[in-house]
Formats: sequence, structure tokens, C-alpha cells
Amino acid sequence: MPRKGMSSIFYHSHHKSSTSAATTLSSLNSHALSSFSNLMMEESLRAAEEMIHKWNPEASTFAKVTSLFYKSRREAKEFIKIVRDLQRAMEFLASQNSNSAELVRAQNLMQIAMKRLQKELYQILSTNRTPLDPESISGRSSLTSEDRSRRTSVSDFDEDEVGSVEFDEIQVVGDSITEVAGVFALAMTDLKAIADCMISTGYGKECVQIYKIIRKSIVDEGLYRLGVERLSPRKVQKLNWDVLDLKINNWLNAVKIAVKTLFTGERILCDHVFSASEFIRESCFNEISREGAIMLFQFPELVVKGKKSHEKLFRSLDFYNSIAILWQEIESTFSFESTSIVRSQAMSSLIKLSESVRSMLSEFESTIQKDSRKSLVQGGGIHPLTRQTMDNMCLLADYTGPLSDILSTEASAPTGAPLPESYFTNPSTSDDPVRLRFAWLILVLLCKLDGKADRYKDSALSYLFLANNLKYVVTKVRTSNLKVILRDDWITAHEQKLKLYSTSYVRMGWSEVVSALPTPSDDGEISISVVEAKRCLERFNAAFEATYRFQAPWVIPDDKLRDEIKASICMKIGLVYGVFLDKFGRAFDMDGVNKSSLVRYNTGDLGNYISDLFYGTGVSGASSSSHSSSSSSIKWNSLFR
Repeated sequence: MPRKGMSSIFYHSHHKSSTSAATTLSSLNSHALSSFSNLMMEESLRAAEEMIHKWNPEASTFAKVTSLFYKSRREAKEFIKIVRDLQRAMEFLASQNSNSAELVRAQNLMQIAMKRLQKELYQILSTNRTPLDPESISGRSSLTSEDRSRRTSVSDFDEDEVGSVEFDEIQVVGDSITEVAGVFALAMTDLKAIADCMISTGYGKECVQIYKIIRKSIVDEGLYRLGVERLSPRKVQKLNWDVLDLKINNWLNAVKIAVKTLFTGERILCDHVFSASEFIRESCFNEISREGAIMLFQFPELVVKGKKSHEKLFRSLDFYNSIAILWQEIESTFSFESTSIVRSQAMSSLIKLSESVRSMLSEFESTIQKDSRKSLVQGGGIHPLTRQTMDNMCLLADYTGPLSDILSTEASAPTGAPLPESYFTNPSTSDDPVRLRFAWLILVLLCKLDGKADRYKDSALSYLFLANNLKYVVTKVRTSNLKVILRDDWITAHEQKLKLYSTSYVRMGWSEVVSALPTPSDDGEISISVVEAKRCLERFNAAFEATYRFQAPWVIPDDKLRDEIKASICMKIGLVYGVFLDKFGRAFDMDGVNKSSLVRYNTGDLGNYISDLFYGTGVSGASSSSHSSSSSSIKWNSLFR
């Protein structure tokens, strides 16, 4: 046989032998791996059986009444690890033979383990209800020392196998929770470990069901204890104001705690426990919080739907301010698509509140314009409309924040009538919507007062009335937040107007007294005879007495304005009367007339009489009025020559 043939036969035989050996080796390796997996599976089942039966709540009284996670955290860690190993073993068995006895055995063990974890989940959620009590957590500012010490043991669950968070993460979450929910960081870790385990083994539905039931009851109870209740629109409208105002106060106190503590805390807890599934954490938070949150944010809208009143104006601003301040937290807490209805309800309330405030501001303006009280204020004092309007304006001035938002899209003067061009001396500030609205409302008031002043038959009393009321307005502006809104240029302009009113009153109210005496020339000379001087003095006495009696019931409530007007009167009369007596006093003595009957008042007497004015007492000729004192007399006397 040729060598070529021998070589060919040899090669063929060798190749066949090598292929057979490789096949045999592969078969041996597959068998070895299979045996190894079977050993691993059997070991997992054996370990699971021992641990799971030990904690089977139906197998022993110990397992029924004892909490695995509170009894031994290391054993709880091992329990979670064994359940995960059991899940892998079940997957292996299912891939080999879906009808094997071992798979049925593993499934039974898994069901028992899940019942244990359901029980642990329920216990942890139930025993941590107190930290979520709004009354308990509202005053918390930091974790207690017990919380911090317990957090040091969290490292028991620091392994990826049990689905825990890192220690630093727990610390951050724990610090956040103390501000909003107060759930202990350790309990949160346990809840997350259980949730991750149950979800990964196909028991997420059972886990979520328990979680939702307990957490929703906590939220509902928290809202109830905060005084938030479900009210129908009809019931709200039937409540008398005192009861409704009490409920509004409860709401204003509750909304901050509800948003910052209850709902935000619940969102943090959901995000942490169900961090493995975005769908589950959204679903849980939605079902737990949506109903209560809608009920919370719907209440302001129900209140403003009823009859408008000035009380509701301020309450509407309180509502608006509370929601606006919390808006960032509301958006972040209810950021899920499924909870957009909560954001929509909060926004709807803001819109309805804005509309209500604008409507009530218009009604407020209309009330000023339509004031129909025809009775004159005795003595030219402060009109009730002035007091009521300015008191409300001062209260409104405390709401510049919400008013700026509400009025930013509205014209300064809703009626379309613009403010006078010279109303503000600083044009750069004339586009502030709040400033324009307040300035407009006061202008409406002042115009209304001008009309009421016309009803006084005496012009001097009309000006005194205007001076008194404008002084009240300016003082209210100076001593409240209105000063910040209207600013110094507004105050300066109206103080100048006040001086014009005061000057007009003095000029018109005392013109007959002043005109009774001759006016001295520039060098102080009076060119009349003694006889004419006597007649002038008689006219002066009569005019002064008549004016004093007529004005005795008049009032100036403001001390400073009263002093300024008295000083102005004294200066105006004293200038003429002092020069007149200096010129003719001795002439009257030399003429042989009874000087005491002719010169009825010296300068000191006039000062005393004038000092008695503007208290509204109606006292006539009392040189020692109960309202004056020796010091005040000296003060007024010093203004006469």
C-alpha cells in the first residue's frame, strides 16, 4: 500500500478519535455543571426550608408574636438573602422541569416567606404611625438622640443583595424626613428591603396593597386631626361667618403642615421604599394622597363662591398667600402625571381667589363712591367713611405680595379713569400696580369727602372737615405699611394739600375778626383816629366773641394738627391785635373812657380762649378750660405781642 494511503488512513483515524474525545469531555463538563447547580439548588432549598419554617407565623407562637426585623437584624438580613436565593433556585427548577416536586416545594416555601414579609411590612408600618402624627412632628427640628443611635446599626443592610441604601443615603433621607414626616431612617431601610424583595419575587401587588391601606389611613387621620374636613359647597354657604371663620383659621394653620410635613413626607417615603419601580411609587403616592390633597385645596374655592364681604376679601388674600408660598412644594410633591389633578385644583383655587379679590376690590371702591350717608359729622370731625376706608386700607397694605401677583395683569384704575399726571412726583414708581391701586382708592375717598364737605353751610367748617379727614388719612399712611407702598412723595404732596386746607380754614374762619382791626402799614403805623379805633375795637370784640361761640363745638381730633392751627390763629390775630393795642392803649386811657369795658381782652386772654377751642365741648368764654393748662396758655400767649 502506498505511503500516501497509509498516511490518509492514519490522519482520518486520529481526527475521529479527537472529535470523540472532545464530545465526551463536553458531556462530562455539562454533567458536572448540572450536578453543581443541583447541589446549589438543593442547598438553597435546604437553607430556605430551615429559615422560613422557623419564622412561619402559622408554625409556632414564637414566630406569630415576634418580629423578625426587631428580634435580630442580622437574621432578617439572612432571611432576605435566603428568599432571593430561593427565587434563583425556582428559576433554575422551572427551566429544568416545570412540574418537578422540588419546584412545588420551593413555591410553597416562597408563599410562606411572603406571608412572613407581609406580616413584617404591616408591623413596621403600624408601629411607625406616631412619627407621622402632624401634631408630634410639627415642632421637630432634628432627629432625637435615639434616632441617631439607631441609625448606626443600619449597616446591617448595606449589601446590594438585600436591596438596601447606603448609610450616607439613609442619613440624608433621615434628615429630610425629620422635617416632613419623622419616619425613622432604620424603619425606612427595612421597608425598602422588604418591598424590593417582594417586588422582585412577584409579590409586589400584596406589598403595595398593605402599604397603601396603612399609609392612606395615616394621611387621612393627619388631615382630620389638622381640622381639614370634607364640606359640600352648599354646607359651606350655610355656615354663619363665625363658624366659617374658625374653619378658615384651621385651614390656614393646617395647610403648611399638610404640605410640608404630611404630603411631602409621604412622597419622600414612597420614593424611597419603592425606588426600584417608578410606576409603583407613583401609583402608591397617588392613591394615598390625591383624595386628601384635593379636599385640602378645594376648600378656599368653596369659600369664595359665596356672598362677597370685606371679611372675605382679607381671608381670600390669606388663602392666596398660603397657597402661593407653598406652590414650589406643591409642584415638586405632586409632580407625577397621576397627581396633576392636585396641582390643577390648587391652581384653580388660586385663579378663583384672584378673581374674587379683584371683584371685592372693585366692590370696595364702589362702596366708597356710593356712600350715601347724608348726616354731617358734628364739628367737622372724622367721617366714618374715612375711618372704615383707611382701616381696611391699612389691613390691605399687609398683603403687598399676593396683591402684586393679583393686580399685575390689571389696570391701575378699573373704571378707566387715569390718575392725575402730577399725582406721583417720581414717574419711575408710577407703574407699580399695588401702588397705583392704593393711590386710586385713596383718591376716590378724598373726592367723596370733597362732596361731603360741600354740605357744610359754613366754608370754614368745610375746610376744617377736609383738613381733619386728610390728616387722618396721612397719619394712617405714615404709621402703616401704606408708607412703604405710597412712599414719601405721596405723603409730601398730601401734606402740602393739608396745609392749604388749614390755611383756608384760618383765613375764612377768622376773617371777620382780623378785618375788624385796621391793617398796619409796612412800618407798623395805623393811620386812624381814636374814635375810629374805638369803633374798630368794638367790632373786634363782637367778631371774636361771635366766632368763638360759633366755633366752640368744632373739633380737631389730631393733637399735632390742633396745635398747628391754634398757632396759626394766634399769629394771625396777634399780629394785628398786638400792634393795635400798642398804638391806642394809652390813647383810650387819656380819652377818659372806661378802658376795661372797651378793651375786654388782653393778649393773654385771647391766648386762653383760643387754647380752649377744637375739643368740641361747646364751652363759651372759659379762660381756664379743662383742656388747657398754664403751660398751654403760656404757649399761646407767647404768640401774641
